Amino acid sequence: MCKIVPFLALFLMIPCIAGAGDLCVFYKKTPSVTITRPDWTMRVVQPLDFMDLYHGNVVATLVDNYDVVADINELPNGGGICVGFKEINATIGHSDFLVKIDMRHRVDSCSYNAVLAHENEHINAYLSIIDEYTDEVKNSVYTAANSIMPVYVESRADIPSAVDYLHDQLQSHPAMVLIRQKISAAEELRNAKIDEDDRKYYKLEKCND
Repeated sequence: MCKIVPFLALFLMIPCIAGAGDLCVFYKKTPSVTITRPDWTMRVVQPLDFMDLYHGNVVATLVDNYDVVADINELPNGGGICVGFKEINATIGHSDFLVKIDMRHRVDSCSYNAVLAHENEHINAYLSIIDEYTDEVKNSVYTAANSIMPVYVESRADIPSAVDYLHDQLQSHPAMVLIRQKISAAEELRNAKIDEDDRKYYKLEKCND
């Protein structure tokens, strides 16, 4: 048996799995997966430096958190512990949007509201894409979790390190990397289309202020 010291967990976990993998394979299970979206807020600012007069900017903060609830099984006769996935509760989505509008647009003026309306289209794009990809994200979590075997540890003191290892393996799994890339690409394409559709900023051109 090998003992996992917490600060060496990530380096020593793989040798431990290799030596005791057969002991934990029987405890492998498909975890329950829950996907939720964070609450979000929007804040509008007007930087002191001039921006593009006809175009604002949106800075979106993405939340991508995975809370792992461990499935813990003690082997007979004090032979160690198998730690696997029991539940994965993911929070995925955008929590904050910072909208920047050129300071030459007076607040609540026609031009200010026209730029703000355009940036709200971008915010809606971010939100709608997360909605559209929720099922695919959930499937990706299942795919990743089902390919990760339970971790063998020698004592209960080593369980937190095992959970950290499982979490890291989940986050870095190719299925999770791919779904993040797909969401990012979808956001880029949709935002580009919004800009293309509004390229003449016809709403702004109708303003006299």
